Amino acid sequence: MTENIQGSNTRFVHAGQEFEPHTGAVVPPVHFSTTYAQEAIGKLRNGYEYGRGTNPTRDSLQAQLAGAELGKHAFSFSSGLAAEDSLIRAILRPGDHIVLGNDAYGGSFRLIDRVLGAWGIGNTPVDMSNEQALTAAIEKNKAKLVWVETPSNPMMTITDIAKVAQIAHAAGALLVVDNTFASPFLQQPLTLGADIVVHSTTKYIGGHSDVVGGAVIVKDDELAEKIGFIQFAVGAVSGPMDAFLTTRGLKTLGVRMRAHNENAEKVAHWLRERKEVERVLYPGFEDHPGHDIAKKQMSGFGGMVSVQFSGGEAAARKIAESTKLFTLAESLGGIESLMNYPSEMTHASVKGTELAVPVNLLRLSVGIEDVADLIDDLDRAFGAL
Repeated sequence: MTENIQGSNTRFVHAGQEFEPHTGAVVPPVHFSTTYAQEAIGKLRNGYEYGRGTNPTRDSLQAQLAGAELGKHAFSFSSGLAAEDSLIRAILRPGDHIVLGNDAYGGSFRLIDRVLGAWGIGNTPVDMSNEQALTAAIEKNKAKLVWVETPSNPMMTITDIAKVAQIAHAAGALLVVDNTFASPFLQQPLTLGADIVVHSTTKYIGGHSDVVGGAVIVKDDELAEKIGFIQFAVGAVSGPMDAFLTTRGLKTLGVRMRAHNENAEKVAHWLRERKEVERVLYPGFEDHPGHDIAKKQMSGFGGMVSVQFSGGEAAARKIAESTKLFTLAESLGGIESLMNYPSEMTHASVKGTELAVPVNLLRLSVGIEDVADLIDDLDRAFGAL
């Protein structure tokens, strides 16, 4: 699927996007049909039968996603959590175990701990940078999945994908990497030893805050068969219009990520000079834990910046409610800048656990606006302290 396709931008634009042969339309049409006429009983036209199982627009997106991540098979879902749920149920059974990062995204942890935990799936959070602790957790629990986010949400923790893949595989476990923060433009986990990549395509891949979706990408045929069965049997698939919007977003991922990268770097440096700031979490800083690893496995440091305030929770809340261009909202990765207070928003579900986010922390999704305007917006908000 990805052979003979070279640069990342070429893959984003062309994988799965062949022109429509009947008219020559350069942009493939959106297929809304829920069902397909059969040539005879059991004789399908090009494998199309019913919309839950197959849809040409979704198929095009899946080919595009596989090309983007240098994978072989991709599956598009109605949300990132639907993708994660389907993936886990495709691979694990009651009594199996997941080892995940101790600062995992709150929604992922809620799914694994509170939803799938009741189904008999165990989990152990661990510091992924501690090789001994990671190895011990996998071996003690006979874990079948190791779950990594890098950079993590919102603590910007960097994990060495190749090293963790080596540890997981030595113990007979599969490695899942949530590549949402980095995007396929900056990082390709499958080339570093990961077995499975997951995305909330709502974020950088969609890129415009107008479509919710998720994806799973693999190279292995056997894994793909298991995931494909759950996608079909459970049915949490992306609809045709959602698939089209995600495809359109992915085509411009590279040019958008360059702008996100440039703006985030400048915003991070500006924040670091402010006396009101206790700490800026940004992988591009040479003293950021894991900077050298990020530099090795990523082609840029991304558009996400987290910041902790010396004035504590009150200062973080005040800033969050005082900006104009940075919109106070959930989500990330869109062209517009967003600001989030994770402790009460995206990570409220992990309050009181070891995955809890500091109450003095804000997460910034730096958009593609003129960076001088973004810094002016922050400067005015700081004036409210």
